[in-house]
Amino acid sequence: MPTTVYDPPALAPGTLRVIPLGGLGEVGRNMTVFEYEGKLLVVDCGVLFPEEHQPGVDLILPDFEPIRHRLDDIVGVVLTHGHEDHIGAVPYLLKLKGDIPLIGSGLTLALIEAKLKEHRIRPYTLTVEEGQREKVGPFDLEFVAVNHSIPDALAVAIRTPAGLVLATGDFKMDQLPLDGRITDLRAFARLGEEGVDLFLVDSTNADVPGFTPTERGIGPVLDQVIARAPRRVVVASFSSHVHRVQQVLDAAHANGRRVALLGRSMVRNMGIAADLGYLNVPEGVLIDYKKARDLPDNQIVYMSTGSQGEPMAVLSRMANLDHAIEPGEGDTIILASSQIPGNENAIYRVIDGLTKLGATVVHKGNAKVHVSGHAAAGELLYCYNILKPKNVLPVHGEYRHLMANAKLARETGIPEENTILGENGTVVDLRDGVASVVGQVDIGFVYVDGSSVGEITDADLKDRRILGEEGFISVIVVVDSATGKIVSGPEIHARGVAEDDRVFDSVKPKIAAALAEAAKSGVRDNHALSQVVRRTIGRWVNQSLRRRPMIVPMVIEA
Repeated sequence: MPTTVYDPPALAPGTLRVIPLGGLGEVGRNMTVFEYEGKLLVVDCGVLFPEEHQPGVDLILPDFEPIRHRLDDIVGVVLTHGHEDHIGAVPYLLKLKGDIPLIGSGLTLALIEAKLKEHRIRPYTLTVEEGQREKVGPFDLEFVAVNHSIPDALAVAIRTPAGLVLATGDFKMDQLPLDGRITDLRAFARLGEEGVDLFLVDSTNADVPGFTPTERGIGPVLDQVIARAPRRVVVASFSSHVHRVQQVLDAAHANGRRVALLGRSMVRNMGIAADLGYLNVPEGVLIDYKKARDLPDNQIVYMSTGSQGEPMAVLSRMANLDHAIEPGEGDTIILASSQIPGNENAIYRVIDGLTKLGATVVHKGNAKVHVSGHAAAGELLYCYNILKPKNVLPVHGEYRHLMANAKLARETGIPEENTILGENGTVVDLRDGVASVVGQVDIGFVYVDGSSVGEITDADLKDRRILGEEGFISVIVVVDSATGKIVSGPEIHARGVAEDDRVFDSVKPKIAAALAEAAKSGVRDNHALSQVVRRTIGRWVNQSLRRRPMIVPMVIEA
């Protein structure tokens, strides 16, 4: 059912307005705007990675349009953790206004500062930690430790006279985390006692029963796989998954292997994590990639990017034999990450490519080499029972995840009318403990394509898909400007069409006849004549070749 767009009313005094600009109905580009007394607070500003039906697109941003004219009203951007789907769009927001303060934990801000340096942006930052409270404009913020697949993640409690909101960011409840930093359920309970008026909660694993397994179960499996590997080992993971890289460093060290980091983002992020003390590097384990090639095959582990099958990432290039490291018999490839929805085909293509080259591929489907960073249904039920929120807005997930999360909330006694199933652009107002949907803003996709931002449209992507799937035909005809008769042509060339250009010989008389008929009717306009050519050859190609290629006719007057 199409979304009905309607404008919200003017914001009443004493009311908190909440507008998700991304992250609802998708796994990525998480961004939520809070408005109170004319000031805006942004929580997270991430990117979404393109799918196969978006060819050529590098990144997808949240739609900043609803706040573009109000950048001066933004008092800060709270970043809950350092994953790309929560910080990746910050450079594009700061290009609109460079002095918007960024608020986050030490590691999160270090990761975004390194990214901003590449964009030549020096941000204003405020480093916070769990237990800290900060007044930012009219918003009273409290930061709560949560456990996730990256260190230093924070939930944020937002207090205004309109009520208390708790936004979890991405979280799970691993009771034996590698860094000993668990989700602070005592703080959750305290907030629950105070009264949570609106709960924005991570939905990514809401349809997974039970509890997310502990990270500690991964280390022994990695150790066993590396111990058994006869030749080189390549481990692919997210470039910010500090805990997973720590486990790989420890397993390599225990088995007498050195580790080389591959991929620009992996090298950058792990350098930051090591400098800040979040990554403990055993003495002598890390080795430069170029020197690693001189080691015997059974003494090296490569830690790389590309676990989602990204075409330009290290692992895909290895599978395509487009990298200096060419996998072969005896090599072991470990995909130590989950599959982001929409990436499955690309990931399996990489797995097939590596298997065909003779490598043994170990992944989540055949060994316990990864656990999710998100709370499963059992953990979410605990949260609902601890917090007893008055209203719930499930966020961070595709629609089925949001639905599953809302169902869990209802099972714990939260009334159905207090469980809001929103989408990007849904406007929710909170006042006196009552949350209600008051509008729906029109939210689009903003595509980053090379150096262009927002210039590529869905129509352009449709053209790209047609070019990729159906091919391209150009038709050039020269006509006499006085009589409209053909002087030269039609000259027809095709690309991406299996048949030889000579197959078009039979349609050329049809084009000539159609142009002659148009000329007889007094048509002289070049655009109108081009449309005659397009329709004529389009009908013929559809009937004869069963294709719908892109057709570019050019009528030239002589």
